[in-house]
Amino acid sequence: MKLTIRTILSLLPLCLAGVSIGQTADQLFKASGSPVNPKVAVSWNRYNDHAGIGEICKKIAAAYPNLAKLESIGKSYDNRDLWCLTITDFKKGDPNKKPGMYIDGNIHSNEIQGSEFALYTAWYLTESFGDTKFIQELLADKVFYIVPTINPDGRDSYIHKPNTANSPRSGVKPVDNDGDGLVDEDSYDDLDGDGHITQMRRKNPNGRYKIDPKDPRMMVRVGPDEKGDYELLGTEGIDNDGDGRVNEDGYDFEYDPNRDWGWGWQPNYIQNGAYKYPFSLPENRAVMEFVVKHPNIAAAQSFHNSGGMILRGPGGQEDVGTYNFQDLQVYDAIGKKGEELLPGYKYLVVYKDLYSAYGGELDWFYAGRGIYTYSNELWTGYLMYMRELKGEHELYGFDKDLLFQDGFVPWKEFNHPQFGKIEIGGFKKNFGRAHPGFLMESDAHRNMAFSIYHCYSTPKLEVQEITEKDLGDGLKEVTAIIANQRIMPTHSSQDAKNKIERPDYISLTTTGKILAGIRVENADMNLTTEQKNNPQTIEVPNIPGVGAVTVRWIVQGGGKYTVTVDSKKGGVASGSR
Repeated sequence: MKLTIRTILSLLPLCLAGVSIGQTADQLFKASGSPVNPKVAVSWNRYNDHAGIGEICKKIAAAYPNLAKLESIGKSYDNRDLWCLTITDFKKGDPNKKPGMYIDGNIHSNEIQGSEFALYTAWYLTESFGDTKFIQELLADKVFYIVPTINPDGRDSYIHKPNTANSPRSGVKPVDNDGDGLVDEDSYDDLDGDGHITQMRRKNPNGRYKIDPKDPRMMVRVGPDEKGDYELLGTEGIDNDGDGRVNEDGYDFEYDPNRDWGWGWQPNYIQNGAYKYPFSLPENRAVMEFVVKHPNIAAAQSFHNSGGMILRGPGGQEDVGTYNFQDLQVYDAIGKKGEELLPGYKYLVVYKDLYSAYGGELDWFYAGRGIYTYSNELWTGYLMYMRELKGEHELYGFDKDLLFQDGFVPWKEFNHPQFGKIEIGGFKKNFGRAHPGFLMESDAHRNMAFSIYHCYSTPKLEVQEITEKDLGDGLKEVTAIIANQRIMPTHSSQDAKNKIERPDYISLTTTGKILAGIRVENADMNLTTEQKNNPQTIEVPNIPGVGAVTVRWIVQGGGKYTVTVDSKKGGVASGSR
């Protein structure tokens, strides 16, 4: 049949009838606190591999060129890009002179939702900017550096290969963990080829386990006077080297990227998981170099899983004195606010409430760079029923009642080459540590709100007052008060103690001659310290949180005065009289 233009046009509506098109703006009603018609449509109820994360980053940067810039801050071991989105109002101020908030996720391969939560923050900030005054004011003052995944190799290995919820934890390079000279011979095996690594059990009249009579999926340990029906054989796998142990080689705990940072680092025989030397992993080194190049970063957040925790350092008791009283006041104020924002999450200290960990990211950011830093352990069983769980059986109940058993592989028989007739089944890798889809966006939003509160708490400086006093003989005394409106000082105590960043500069511009520059230590007692050199620019060691500093100049002649404060972590502000 010969198709004319008229025929094609007449058929076009029929062709388009099967095409799904998005809803128009007038069909939508905004839910408070959520973008109603985003330029970048993302479903926050699923996980993305590294390529998917890169695509979302590129779409955000393309849709909002005045709010988002995308760059690669380095390459992974397998040459994947470490994507970083810089989010701020680029039309208002130099981003490098705004207080910065650094966010990353997925340092451990299997802790995947940190990437989505970090990426959600970038998405929400850009999509909400147009109609949310708070976000507009925030991005005028602050800058976010968001690196969704700092372990892209491990992430893709976890997502695309059969694994458990706990593997691979770290990298993707195999190692001979059992010392038999064979590498990767006992890594986890997907024995039945169903794409899942689950558990093995075998019938045994002398076993110590039986099937739970209330739920046949669950195994329960029998009492000392009972006889069981089964023995548990562990995770799917084969004892290839014949030593009686299954799965002792493989990727797990070959090294731990969160034991590779250059503060409190210990070799592997002291700190299990440490690699060759501090920053021996290319991903961590890239992050370190980026942070050092951005001294405006005042706050940081790293997303892990799981357990519902807001963690701060120190990782080891030896560093207790590093976190002094002034800094702990800031940490506690933000951390306790986090407990309000995140139901089921607890604000804890690593060494005190968990275990000792050396060479961790938390400690390097704070102790090494003076940056107030938290690590959130995402996902808690509390979110299942919005209360504390009463026992292991509720995991099975949640999967049955709310996920409709999508998180569990039913037990089935399998002929194992070494163990004979066994049964394979159990929870999938996407259950237990990773959020179920319907709970992802809610928790991502709450964790984002915690990061925003943290960023909001970084310094906000203001030239509050400039006064002039006539001293006679053409001399004037010019006094300025510089206030910090937020709880975070321009220098943490750790920063000030170790002089990590330069002092804050407070400068006077005037037509007169500046004869002296003075720091006012106590205005009531008139206690002052003169700065002998370069009196025009007074160096102040710190501007306290929710506090102020006073400086003074002696000027000969002069008229109009402009005072400018320039702080690496506090930003730039000016005022005139």
